[in-house]
Amino acid sequence: MKVHTAENLSEKQSAWSPLRQHLFRFLWLAAVASNIGTWVEDVGEAWLMTSLTKSPILISLLQTAESLPIFLLVLPAGALADIMDRRRLLIFAQIWMLVVAATLGMMTIAGAATPYVLLILGFLLGIGVALSAPAWQAIIPELVNRSDLPAAIALNGISVNIARAVGPAIGGLIIASAGPGTAFLFNAASFLAIAVVLYRWHRAPHKSVLPAERAVGAIRAGMRYVRHSTHRIPDRPHPRGGLHRLW
Repeated sequence: MKVHTAENLSEKQSAWSPLRQHLFRFLWLAAVASNIGTWVEDVGEAWLMTSLTKSPILISLLQTAESLPIFLLVLPAGALADIMDRRRLLIFAQIWMLVVAATLGMMTIAGAATPYVLLILGFLLGIGVALSAPAWQAIIPELVNRSDLPAAIALNGISVNIARAVGPAIGGLIIASAGPGTAFLFNAASFLAIAVVLYRWHRAPHKSVLPAERAVGAIRAGMRYVRHSTHRIPDRPHPRGGLHRLW
């Protein structure tokens, strides 16, 4: 009989143990590539906008255009992740962002990009990010064992940090050698990697005995849960005095 010592258990449930699940491993690698592509896109957009205009308002609106969809769609996107097939929703979001990034890349190479085109396409790209984020977080428990879930969540954070470390440098090299249009096409290709992995995922159907929920009802249910939840985020003394919320 094999004895499971504490050392053996720690090896089985190490920080990298979720990568033993082939689907999670492929998705994680695709996510690293996609996150790098996002940083490459950000560098390219900033470079292109400052090349097209010197207006500080238009330059500052670039980040607003990319972030505004997340603010506007955070509740509807979360509701869609609950009532729709998450795999299909994620595939749709990846294809949406692929088309937007490819359109921006081709227009930039053709010399047809303007500051307003950049703002509009940046906003459309942000819509894809807003739609995919809740569904992406929600599928993690389906990809790994329950015991590996904390490590899987940590690995998602690691993928973001890896991209943050190398993405801007790769973006700078691509822009210097081939221009911002190629950087946008690089980002479009990174979305294709995730879409392919998700397409090959044969997700088990989830049948519910409850009637299908609508988006408005799901949003209301989520808001009621937050309002009446007994779990509160504690306050702690701020180093400079007073209190600040731990988010």
